Amino acid sequence: MRTIPTTPDLRNALDNLRKQDKRIGFVPTMGALHEGHRSLVKMSKQQTDVTVVSIFVNPTQFGPNEDFSRYPRTIEADESILIDEEVDFLFLPEVDQIYPAGHSSSIHIGPISSVFEGAIRPGHFDGVAIVVSILFNIVQPNVAFFGQKDAQQLAVIRKLIRDFAFPIDIIASPTIRDENGLALSSRNRYLSENEKNEALAIPTMLFLAKDLLMNGQSPADAKMASTLEFQRLAPNMKLDYLDIVDNETFQPKSSFDNRQNSPSATIIIAARIGATRLIDNLLI
Repeated sequence: MRTIPTTPDLRNALDNLRKQDKRIGFVPTMGALHEGHRSLVKMSKQQTDVTVVSIFVNPTQFGPNEDFSRYPRTIEADESILIDEEVDFLFLPEVDQIYPAGHSSSIHIGPISSVFEGAIRPGHFDGVAIVVSILFNIVQPNVAFFGQKDAQQLAVIRKLIRDFAFPIDIIASPTIRDENGLALSSRNRYLSENEKNEALAIPTMLFLAKDLLMNGQSPADAKMASTLEFQRLAPNMKLDYLDIVDNETFQPKSSFDNRQNSPSATIIIAARIGATRLIDNLLI
């Protein structure tokens, strides 16, 4: 694996491979890698000729009272994982490589970026959109790989691709869960064992809501029943939201057809325990 810290050096290396008609896969991350990230890398290795992984903790997607300063940074462990997976390039830029002096441009994706996560974290998806656009322009991949676990982010990026005509295919990897069902997240390392146990209410509610919908309950009834059960199972957690939304627009669903053969909705949830905020979702 070759680690490259600067934009010109990465562009030069990839230009040479592009001239050889190599298909380039890209996995953008903020580091603190886990099995979910590893699954994205494996997909890229299987489907492309060259795999590029970036590690960049993006300051523009964190609010003033969020965890940017304490977000886990585990470069040596991350490099070990990427070497083990035989990644071709690790792009490891400093802030000035992504946001040069005088940088002031921004992107706003529209209504989808202002609901749920966007409402609770104002400006978050604007920060995601700008850093992903910059990384796409630097790497110019054929395919980029993202995790389904960040469902609203994935929907925002797919809209970004459509709106700005990036010639990039987006492939989503299913959410990777631990043996108890908790979705893997870099922020899980903040949790105590007791908090991890209580956080299991998050996936439990997703599957409860799915069962209720598949058995004919309306989204409103499934949401209400799941919310009440969450409050019973996790009294120490604060529920930010639990809802059933359209896959593309992230607007709440008023009805659900349980006879459909392909996913048309996503059950989404976000909750806080202690100082840690967790999100999860389930396609239905």
